[in-house]
Amino acid sequence: MRVDYADDTDLEVDRFEGGWFPVAQQWLGDAIAAAVPEPNAIVLGTVDESGHPATRTVLCKGLDADGVVFYTNYESDKGVQLARTPYASITFPWIAIARQLTIRGAVKKVSAESTAKYFATRPRGSQLGAWASHQSRPVASRAELEAQLAEVTARFDGADVPVPPNWGGFRVIPETVEFWQGRTNRLHNRIRVTVASSTVERLQP
Repeated sequence: MRVDYADDTDLEVDRFEGGWFPVAQQWLGDAIAAAVPEPNAIVLGTVDESGHPATRTVLCKGLDADGVVFYTNYESDKGVQLARTPYASITFPWIAIARQLTIRGAVKKVSAESTAKYFATRPRGSQLGAWASHQSRPVASRAELEAQLAEVTARFDGADVPVPPNWGGFRVIPETVEFWQGRTNRLHNRIRVTVASSTVERLQP
């Protein structure tokens, strides 16, 4: 159950002279090129009303210099938690290539226009599913869930599916960005970028 990471690629502080985003973009490209399953999957961490952490995996639908965008039902557990405490931590767990990218920062909703533009690109089944599921709420059975889908499928038969009123995007605005790279003898590379001050630090593993 122990892996000795053999990546001999150097990750030096001076590589971040252009900021965190070009390196993050390259790492995502490397994950795609290596056929990492779901390379845009992120582990999203929030806190509940008691300050207890909660994590789940969602899909990143936008990565740029302004941060990371994902979409959800705003009435889901994560949506409610982010409305109460608009701060999150997200990690891209590229285990197959022994790398992780963690971004922490404030969270805000994306515009309704951005949400509508993205929603229009989703498969129709996914659009209908967003209407059918009262995300994070209990349901008596799988049959009841499928009945909810059948109802909305009939409702929008022959028509475009609009964005549900309680559905949209969040953007995690980077405060700190940490790059982790597995190396031999557990002497991993860890580089942390503090965005506001453009500070770049090497951390001990």
